[in-house]
Amino acid sequence: MTAAAVGEVGRAVKGALSYLHIGWRSPSPAIARLIAAGFAGAMLIAAPTTPVSAQPLSRPAITVAPTLTVEPATEALLPIRIGPPEAVPPNCFVRVRGLPPMAALSEGHAIAPGSWAVPITVLPKLKLRLPPDVAGRTEIMITLVGVDGTLLAEAKSTLVVGPKPVPASGQAKRSADPPATASILRAGAALPAPPEEAQRTRVLPPSGPSPMTPEDRERAVRLMKKGDDQLADGNIAAARLFYERAADAGLAQAAMALAATFDAVEISRSSVRGIQPDAREARRWYERARQLGASEAEQRLRRLGTN
Repeated sequence: MTAAAVGEVGRAVKGALSYLHIGWRSPSPAIARLIAAGFAGAMLIAAPTTPVSAQPLSRPAITVAPTLTVEPATEALLPIRIGPPEAVPPNCFVRVRGLPPMAALSEGHAIAPGSWAVPITVLPKLKLRLPPDVAGRTEIMITLVGVDGTLLAEAKSTLVVGPKPVPASGQAKRSADPPATASILRAGAALPAPPEEAQRTRVLPPSGPSPMTPEDRERAVRLMKKGDDQLADGNIAAARLFYERAADAGLAQAAMALAATFDAVEISRSSVRGIQPDAREARRWYERARQLGASEAEQRLRRLGTN
């Protein structure tokens, strides 16, 4: 309300009160109309003339290059950006899955071979460390996870690991110096691998855990139990997060349980309501369970294929 509008309202109220104060007698019809017109005009002046429109709430998004190329035996910056800042809830973190099993990140902690949890505050200085004897390409999944396990955003990128190109025969002889200890990931095509170099390097195995130790299995079983408890309470997002961590650790039963939370048939058999099926995700995790040795995954994959 502007100062002029406030003044108009004040004068109208003062005039009305002054008149009514004189003997408290009833005003004549003409005076009553005058008082009503004064109040109405003052309120019209005070009313806002520009409508206020609600701004839509923004959602967080992950920005990463579609293809990341890096050389083996290096420490390379891993450029991941989360924004806009006002859309990012407090205490959330980034989960990176699909890295080579022997790779490591400079920040955060490993939750399974090839899977890391990283606080968003350290993303500007996040680096990827690769061993010297790997080459090939793998798809990495980057997700933004809330403190309650809710998936807020996700993005995919292809990590391409290739050796340095060999100079042509007319160029100077290749230096015998050891490879540099730091490089920057570049977006674009993979580096060409010469035949002799490709023979001396091993191709990245499919993303997956190494053979489980008894300690790893015990930890994965505990994670799956927490997932079961969350699912029983109706917390589907948290349950999926625990199942995924257990599956990433190599537990086939956890991969089956996670796939079932996306399988329409299995959801219909569950007492939990409000779960949305996703055949693509169900198929992906049944395939993972089959890789981990779950024999019953094959039957469910065939069922999904015919639906």
